[in-house]
Amino acid sequence: MKRQQDLSAPRTQRRFGGVQVDTDVFGSFAESIASFIGTARFLVYQTAFITVWILHNVFAPDALIFDPWSRGFTLLTLVLSIQAAYAAPLILLAQSRQERRDRVISEIDRDVAERTQNDTEFLAREIASVRVSLSDMVTGESFDDRLERLTDMMESFGRKVDQLADRIEPAVPAGSAAAIDDTSSTVADAN
Repeated sequence: MKRQQDLSAPRTQRRFGGVQVDTDVFGSFAESIASFIGTARFLVYQTAFITVWILHNVFAPDALIFDPWSRGFTLLTLVLSIQAAYAAPLILLAQSRQERRDRVISEIDRDVAERTQNDTEFLAREIASVRVSLSDMVTGESFDDRLERLTDMMESFGRKVDQLADRIEPAVPAGSAAAIDDTSSTVADAN
């Protein structure tokens, strides 16, 4: 089937016999009828109506009978057939609207579940990274241990520096300091 209109323009709603039907209002009406037909109250009302109808047409005087038993309650059968003819499509319309709502709700639930799962996975990764960071962090006890080792190492370095200084000082004679000054002034003059 070929579409005659431009695809960029929205379709106009078609009217049946000049009557335009608002699908949301009619669907809401259909749901209210379908929900009423599915209740026990409706069954009680319908049973009472049919019972009164039958009792009236069986026991009333002949002048007041409008649907005689001899013809098999033809009018009652017609009324119930019309009711069934209208009730079935209304119930189907209400069910299809409910299915559409359920489908939309399930899509929303699926999206929310997916976002929740993604957020949960992100938080799990963040918690794991925090745990790794905390495992590298220095605690009070390990800080004290490290500080004590550092102090011991500094003392050890100090002793080694003192030993090295003791080795160097006796090898240099007292008059050699002047020789070092002369050498440095010669180097400065050369520059």
